[in-house]
Amino acid sequence: MGHGPAVKLGKDNAAEYKTKLGVKMFFAYTVIYAIFVAICVNSPTTMESNVMGTTLAVTYGFGLIVVAIIQALIYNHFCTKAENEMNK
Repeated sequence: MGHGPAVKLGKDNAAEYKTKLGVKMFFAYTVIYAIFVAICVNSPTTMESNVMGTTLAVTYGFGLIVVAIIQALIYNHFCTKAENEMNK
């Protein structure tokens, strides 16, 4: 047996907006990550430098995680707002 969906699914009028926002945020994160990779490949000794008590590689890595979380919260906020406005 099992249960059905928790809510009635229908047309999402905000889908186009959410897709565009997601793609923009993906490319923004890709640029930040590409810089990280470029530094690692082209100047590995730079990643060994001391920043805030640890190496730049660790600091940048944690920064990438924090940026991803912040982007997720921003995406959720704007998508929820768009859904509430467009799916009335």
